[in-house]
Amino acid sequence: MYELAYVRPQSLTDALAMLAQDDGAQALSGGQTLMPVLRARLAMPTRLVDLARLHELAGITPAGDGIEIGAATTHHDVSTSSAVRSVLPALAGLAGGIGDAQIRHRGTIGGSIANNDPAACYPSALLALGASITTSQRTLAAQDFFTGMFSTALEPGEIVRSIRLPACDKARYIKFRNPASRFALVGVFAARLPGGYRIAITGGGNGVFRWQEAEQHLDSGGSVSAIAEERLDIGNFTGDLHGSAEYRRHIAAVTVRQAISAIT
Repeated sequence: MYELAYVRPQSLTDALAMLAQDDGAQALSGGQTLMPVLRARLAMPTRLVDLARLHELAGITPAGDGIEIGAATTHHDVSTSSAVRSVLPALAGLAGGIGDAQIRHRGTIGGSIANNDPAACYPSALLALGASITTSQRTLAAQDFFTGMFSTALEPGEIVRSIRLPACDKARYIKFRNPASRFALVGVFAARLPGGYRIAITGGGNGVFRWQEAEQHLDSGGSVSAIAEERLDIGNFTGDLHGSAEYRRHIAAVTVRQAISAIT
């Protein structure tokens, strides 16, 4: 075991100072991804700065006609929140389907999006809904925050503070999940917003993305049944032991049709 310091700051100001003082420091939220990574020696930070109990980062509050969710809010709290269920029930359903009970009680929405696992669920919701992410330094649109596989626009020492999402009662998340890990082999978040349909796909292997061709097809009056997988760029998918790129693309198209049918 290599030497590793663990600190629990008492305030967000203290946490940011600790991250700034040590180039090898790593923010820790729920730890559901980071801890396995540390055990596998895929990352070796010199210090873990625990953000999980900072009250500035927790909680769910109304924000205009939508909601704002603190980064340290657990999946369980998102899934059971009356505020989330009232204005954005699809997000509550998404959070309730993440992992198992232990993971939902420890994992956080901020930790999930900061890690941006290509099979994570939340990124598809944020991208489809046009969410905004407030960090310790700025506010970013979801489309600018997620930059690729395990990659975001976060700079060193910058952390997620909260996520703001609009109200939407015409949205659905459907996940075709790996039965062992419960990660999405393919996950689709579809929403019908005032500006039109939005469809975001996760689990393809290269990171979350919008299927804009299908959105345009629906906005122009096209039928759900005519959403064809051939229009879905195979370059957005990769193959592994769980399924080929072609298999994932096929499942994605089927799941999109199911999600759109559920909100029309």
